[in-house]
Amino acid sequence: MTVPDLINGSFEAFGGVLLCINIYRLLKDKRVQGVSLVPVSFFTLWGCWNLFYYPHLNQWASFMGGILVVLANTVWVLMAIYYKRREKK
Repeated sequence: MTVPDLINGSFEAFGGVLLCINIYRLLKDKRVQGVSLVPVSFFTLWGCWNLFYYPHLNQWASFMGGILVVLANTVWVLMAIYYKRREKK
């Protein structure tokens, strides 16, 4: 691991932790309001790409932090879809 990888991995990990705030808020509100699923879905897919890409660069700290980002975004997107569908019923 290089210093840039450790720094990037720290940003990724901290971002993943912060994204959990969105999960908590959606769980509390039980409705999606004022946000589009499209950008979050895009960044989730980008995160999935990073999980493929980082190991090829031997950036293991970034990979580990990226797992948190992808997990948090994936959970939020699935929850948002669930609550949007529930709202329509």
